[in-house]
Amino acid sequence: MCTYAMVHYKVHYVCLPCRRSFKQPWRRQDPRCPGCQRPMHYAGHDFAAPRRGDERRWRAVEAVLTAGLRYEGFEPCGCGRRPKPRPRTSAEVRTRRRLATRATLSDAEALSLRL
Repeated sequence: MCTYAMVHYKVHYVCLPCRRSFKQPWRRQDPRCPGCQRPMHYAGHDFAAPRRGDERRWRAVEAVLTAGLRYEGFEPCGCGRRPKPRPRTSAEVRTRRRLATRATLSDAEALSLRL
């Protein structure tokens, strides 16, 4: 049996307008931000929040989360940790979206490409 199968990890939730992230136990409904009371986005287990003033990186985070992707890097059992590629800056988001229009990919597929 896998050693990680019975461990319950906290996950990251992000409030995009406030640019804040919190680690909380996973819930079916997204919790509300303590600052603005809006629902926060589930960002996954492997999210690393950029600094609050770094607008380029927060725009990339917003693009990834609104496309329906998460920052996950493990298999269902938790053993095979391989980080999945996600854009880190808004320039990388634009590059991947340009490639998507050429190759007729969806937004989520484009943002999960490894460049």
